[in-house]
Amino acid sequence: MGIIENMRLDGKKGFVTGAARGIGKCTATAFAEAGADVAIVDLDFAEAQKTAAEIAEKTGRKVIAISCDCTDPDQVDAMINQVVSELGGLHFCHNNAGICINAPAEEMTYAQWSKVININLNGIFLTDIAAGKYMLSHGGGSIINTASMSAHIVNVPQPQCAYNASKAGVVQLTKSLAVEWAKKGVRVNCISPGYIGTDLTLSSPTLIPLIEQWNAMAPMGRLGKPEELESICVYLAGDTSTFTTGSDITVDGAFTCF
Repeated sequence: MGIIENMRLDGKKGFVTGAARGIGKCTATAFAEAGADVAIVDLDFAEAQKTAAEIAEKTGRKVIAISCDCTDPDQVDAMINQVVSELGGLHFCHNNAGICINAPAEEMTYAQWSKVININLNGIFLTDIAAGKYMLSHGGGSIINTASMSAHIVNVPQPQCAYNASKAGVVQLTKSLAVEWAKKGVRVNCISPGYIGTDLTLSSPTLIPLIEQWNAMAPMGRLGKPEELESICVYLAGDTSTFTTGSDITVDGAFTCF
C-alpha cells in the first residue's frame, strides 16, 4: 500500500474532545474527510450536534455528538462506551478540550488554578486512560493530546501560570504513557500549537488587543490557522505513524525558536 493510501483512515473510529468548535472541530472534520467515523465530544451538546451534522453532510461519514464533562470519570467512561457502541470500535482519539484563565499569579484564586489544571491536565489523563484501556485490550490505537507551545515558553504579556503548568504536564503525561504502552500497541503523542486564530480567539475582546503584540513577536508575523493542525493529526491517527510515539510536535511558526 502506498503512502497516500496509508494516510487514509478508512474503517477507523475515533473521537475528539472539545470538538464543537475551534481546533477540535477542524481535526474532527479532517479525520472524517480521511474516511473515519468520528464522535464530536463537548460539554456544549447543542453546538456539538450542529458540528456533527455539518461534518456528516460534508463528508458522508457517520458522525455523532456526545455530551461529556471530561473531568468526571464516570462521564468519560460512559462516553467511551457510547463511542464503541455507536461507531463500532475505537482506533484513535484527539483529547483536545481545554481552557485558559489569564490572571496574575499573586491574584489567581485556588479555584481558578484548580479549574485550569482539572480540565487541561486531569481531563486529558482521564480520557487518555479510558481510551487507552480499551485500545490495550483491542489491538492497539493512537492517542493524540493537545498540549501547547506554552509547555515550553512563558507567554507574554498575558499572565497564565496555570495554563502553562497544565500544558507542560500534558507533554510529560504523553511521554510517560507512550513509554509504558510502547510494547503494547498504543501510541501516545501530543501537538503543541502556537497562537491559533480560532473564531473564539479572533472575537474575544480580551485577546484582540494582544494579537498585534503576538504577531509582532512571531517570526511569521501572524497567527496560525486551525486548519494548519489538521494534517499532523491525521498523520498521527493513521498507519504512516506507527513508529511515532512519545513525540511532542510543535506547530507554532517558529515562535519557540528564540
